[in-house]
Amino acid sequence: MPAEASFIAAFLVGLLGGVHCVGMCGGIVGALTLGLSEDVRTRPAKAMPYLLGYNAGRILSYTAAGALIGGLGAAAASLVSLHEAQKILQLLAGAFMIALGLYIAGWWQGLARLERAGAVLWRRIEPLGRRLMPVRTPFQAFQLGIFWGWLPCGLVYSVLIWAMAAGGAMEGALLLLGFGLGTLPNLLLMGFFATQLGRWLRNPWVRRGAGALVVAFGVYTLLLPGQSPV
Repeated sequence: MPAEASFIAAFLVGLLGGVHCVGMCGGIVGALTLGLSEDVRTRPAKAMPYLLGYNAGRILSYTAAGALIGGLGAAAASLVSLHEAQKILQLLAGAFMIALGLYIAGWWQGLARLERAGAVLWRRIEPLGRRLMPVRTPFQAFQLGIFWGWLPCGLVYSVLIWAMAAGGAMEGALLLLGFGLGTLPNLLLMGFFATQLGRWLRNPWVRRGAGALVVAFGVYTLLLPGQSPV
């Protein structure tokens, strides 16, 4: 899959993954919003810089993690022949996109095991972020968002495994950047319309439709002729 197509696919995964973000991050967004002063949280124009700060920090963490994992994947691929590496990376990318779609749709919860594994790291990071609360400035919100980006999440972890097959550090970073930007609309809206948005995204047909589309991306990747997945 060309790099541009992978970026778009990752963006759509993030956008459609809003059905998962509601359950995983909705409470966090609500808590962060309620932690702002009443004058700020009741005025969207004043609250927006804080919400953008949280999410900019979060997406920066995703992008950095994507660069790290993409670089490690490229280094590992260099240990085998180019043709074999391309086949392995393509199969890996397609398989995890299918797993991701099944997870979003609620048809298979195997990726939840990744969240449990990530909880070990989160227990060390979370106390550091807690020191930044309550948030008083947009820059402080940005700093807190950097820690938030490491919250255990099967959706993020599966995209990181996809980034392993991206072809390099830059490609991995761009993949996670695309995914992070895709999650932005849902998480920004949650700050203002968490209840209404959550009700819509919890609709089983919305979840299944989003998951099925991501599964289709994965099948397409598996059916590509033998080439690099990006």
